[in-house]
Amino acid sequence: MLVVSDEVQAAVADRRPVVALESTIIAHGLPRPRNLRVARELEELVREEGAVPATIAVLDGRPHVGLDKTQLERVANEEGIRKLGHRDLALAVAAGASGATTVSATALLAARAGVRVFATGGLGGVHREWTATQDESADLRLLARTRVTVVCAGVKSILDVAATLQRLETLGVAVAGYGTDRFPGFYLTDSGHPVDWALRTPEEVAAVMRAQDSLGGPESALLVANPVPESEQLDPALHARVLAEALEACAERGITGQAVTPFLLDQLVRRTDGASLSANLAAVRGNVRLAGRIAAARAAR
Repeated sequence: MLVVSDEVQAAVADRRPVVALESTIIAHGLPRPRNLRVARELEELVREEGAVPATIAVLDGRPHVGLDKTQLERVANEEGIRKLGHRDLALAVAAGASGATTVSATALLAARAGVRVFATGGLGGVHREWTATQDESADLRLLARTRVTVVCAGVKSILDVAATLQRLETLGVAVAGYGTDRFPGFYLTDSGHPVDWALRTPEEVAAVMRAQDSLGGPESALLVANPVPESEQLDPALHARVLAEALEACAERGITGQAVTPFLLDQLVRRTDGASLSANLAAVRGNVRLAGRIAAARAAR
């Protein structure tokens, strides 16, 4: 049922570096035609680091790990492409549906195909006012039982970052800052929260991956939290002001539950004149480059 491209299949078999890429940023995260240009750019960045890109999506009920040119264009341009978390995969397969994969679905399918390194923007996490809404991203539990290394820019800054870090600890998911002992905040270099471990080179990350394999134990993920450079982050004062005003608007309009996150993200894009989107893309590009280097370091051993 899992369709792995010839290029990815050969690279995995030969133990050459491969980097998984999600497809929601293509189908749902960017306007056309910019989305396709970015999708191609991210794959090229992986190749520049000596690795094979494996963009993941579901097409006509078939999960694909590694897309060709036509398939990538389809994800970018076709109307009705669904957004699929890991819980949706069986439903999409049975229905013959097509969809772009989120972090949880991408991580699951990558692991099934033998791809160990995955680059994304920011993870989901525990939402604000969790005690009232019980709203928590499916990413967290999936990563607690999936052996994959995820290079990310932390979690989205609109979330409850402290609660998310606590939840990751409870679930046994390893978290390390890359070149920092501070946890990044997606658009922001520093979320204001520390991390217990810092890794400085791709080789150090690869050593942790090998140690995970040697120790055995739960098949949990390794999160490599790679901060967006300060020169490319969203201005922290602007971020704080827009977020505070957007949260106040949520309360005034009675926006609650799952409607909160899309509203906040939309407000950040609109009220920062697109600066939040620029910071998002800067973070993704940096994560993709680092993931390529990590995959190459792991393959070199």
